[in-house]
Amino acid sequence: MDLGRIDYDVAFALQRHLVAERDAERIPDVLLLLEHPSVITLGRRGSRAHIHATQARLDELGIAVKETNRGGLVTYHGPGQLIGYPIARLRRLAGDAPAYVRGLEEMIIRSLADFGVAAHRDANNRGVFASSGKIAAIGVAVTHGVTMHGFAVNVHPNLEHFALIDPCGLETFGVTSAERAAGTFIESTHVARSLAFHFGALFGRTLMAPPRKKWEALMQRAAADESRPAPQVAQC
Repeated sequence: MDLGRIDYDVAFALQRHLVAERDAERIPDVLLLLEHPSVITLGRRGSRAHIHATQARLDELGIAVKETNRGGLVTYHGPGQLIGYPIARLRRLAGDAPAYVRGLEEMIIRSLADFGVAAHRDANNRGVFASSGKIAAIGVAVTHGVTMHGFAVNVHPNLEHFALIDPCGLETFGVTSAERAAGTFIESTHVARSLAFHFGALFGRTLMAPPRKKWEALMQRAAADESRPAPQVAQC
């Protein structure tokens, strides 16, 4: 499901709802693709000490700060960054969490290669790296054996916003984007299609567009739980 750009709280509520539905075997595995308005998120090991900007500066820039249940420290999400939230049975999908994370890294590496961007793993750090810095972050959570959260690929975000934080404790690496690494503009929608293809290939899944009425009903119920409007569905 390609959700376009939606608020972090809306996406978080939708994830929690879909995790419950997947746990109850009422839905199959789901891959959400989306962007967020500018937001800084604190993982389970993160703290505001990893944010360099004052609250006044964040307010001026319109950047919210949210605590979340994913792994990792602190990260930034914003327009131009493509985010993937797989909601899936971990054991059936990848076996265990380390294999799942390696699979996500490989998926991103293969996808970036489709656009002429050479990327790699770092032996000591989670995520994906290009020669000019970290290009994708991974932070996952598992609830009742079902995955949530996932990955964030910097396609063409405002890289200056990453200077507001110590990104996942890797400040010395620097942060880059596919646009900077390739030296040309890359459409996020094209990267979304590539990621979906490689996700299916690596994890042995056939990617299908969602039944529109079913998923709109699910999102409406999830939004009602949070008293928030439901996002619209786009198919990718």
